[in-house]
Amino acid sequence: MSDRLAQEQPSLRGKAVFVTGGASGLGAALCQLLARSGADLIVADINHDMATVSANILREHGVRVHALGFDVGDPASAEHAIGAALDRFGRLDVLINNAGTDLTLPMAELTPQQWSRVINTNLNGPFLLAKYASQHMRKAGGGHIVNVASTAAKRAWPDASAYHASKWGLLGLSHAMHAELRPHNIKVTAVIAGGMRTPFLLERFPELDPATLQDPMNVAQAIRAVLLLPPESVVAEITVLPMQESSWP
Repeated sequence: MSDRLAQEQPSLRGKAVFVTGGASGLGAALCQLLARSGADLIVADINHDMATVSANILREHGVRVHALGFDVGDPASAEHAIGAALDRFGRLDVLINNAGTDLTLPMAELTPQQWSRVINTNLNGPFLLAKYASQHMRKAGGGHIVNVASTAAKRAWPDASAYHASKWGLLGLSHAMHAELRPHNIKVTAVIAGGMRTPFLLERFPELDPATLQDPMNVAQAIRAVLLLPPESVVAEITVLPMQESSWP
């Protein structure tokens, strides 16, 4: 490839990207890929130590990286985290709501506290972070918010009532945000991700055959492609499935 063609390749250089759940699984794959694409990163995770280790590795790509440890479902922490990102980089171009949690329990055994924990992380957190991030993006003239949902936002299976409620809610929230923020030049994308070879899935369901799942880097590549679309276009929803997906037609 000639130098001229290389310079014409789309890049995220100079963009500030905030990734929740950034220290493991899909979040870690996203941070690695976006750092290679030139983005400055906020690696946010409930585990601050893991976020710090990840940030130190990502700096090897020659980009600015800042680690944040906080609970996305806590309103004060979410507002503070967006403020910290703006203080660090002076801008916030992309928010990727990727953090998620689940409890595999029947409704009869699920406590109100457990229900609230899942809803807070998977649904309230994305709302709070998008609320504060979009305030800045509106003033800045635009931005992009990506909400990572799941095939659990399209169909249901037993013993996952809180997870389904949160992911169906997140998909609806994402489309509502798309409608509300589009006039302000803020793109909003919902990502329906099928089964991935991540600790989130394999540690809870060791009976799964990893060969039927997809590498989280594949989903990360799809998200990067969405972020690199020309300004005149937006993908409101994208579905990325492994070829042998068993939980989705």
